[in-house]
Amino acid sequence: MGGSRDLVWDVALPAAAVALLLGAWQLIAVALDVPKWLLPSPVSILKAFWAWKATLGWHFVVTLYETVAGFALAVAVGVPLAVGMIYSRILHSALYPILAAVQSVPRSAIAPLLLVWFGAGELPKVIIVFLISFFPIVINTLTGMRQVEPDLLDLTASLCATKGQTVWQVRFPNAIPYAFSAFKMSITLSVVGAVIGEFVGADRGLGYMILIAASQLKTDVAFVCIGLLAFMGMGLFACVELVERLFLPWYTPEEREAHAQA
Repeated sequence: MGGSRDLVWDVALPAAAVALLLGAWQLIAVALDVPKWLLPSPVSILKAFWAWKATLGWHFVVTLYETVAGFALAVAVGVPLAVGMIYSRILHSALYPILAAVQSVPRSAIAPLLLVWFGAGELPKVIIVFLISFFPIVINTLTGMRQVEPDLLDLTASLCATKGQTVWQVRFPNAIPYAFSAFKMSITLSVVGAVIGEFVGADRGLGYMILIAASQLKTDVAFVCIGLLAFMGMGLFACVELVERLFLPWYTPEEREAHAQA
């Protein structure tokens, strides 16, 4: 019974809400005879998707590559850096203000400079995704390593554990759920970062296609690109959540919710 109720709440109700919304959208677009260039109906968007599927598929792969590459780089650099900042107070004091300053700068302000330095290829987009994902990963991992029960630290000290043993056997395992919370937040932001980079300067990718479609009043194609970006974000989020469940099977949904709201 519990499984049936969960299926209704988690799948059936959201699907019904989406279907109702799309139906109302279609009826309004047809009843008011709204021009397609102003607000295409869901049916027009579906037709545009089918007509442009091959071209948009290639641009989807480009944006996906920029997103995943930048996110992976942020994880590869961010987690070790957080560990290093726990190890070294000097490193923490030196880098923390720099991280805060970089985080406060809008990525759209940095993107034109990256375009000048690295050209219009994928590299500037990967760097923007890295910059937008990096800070939450470092800060959340750092917070997780600090949020250790004092009694546990006292116990490790009484056992004469070294600083390295305390970090790797106590602080780092405690930080993993915090790190995964940051990963889930960052992966959706990564899609935004890739599109920001493509808006500034690109000749491929879904962000580039949105600009081209809007300039030619092909609003239905722009809506398809937006839908594909939403699909990409949800798919990547689901992948990270699946990895989290595989790595942390003991981590309950209630605990995940508490960390997500922290």
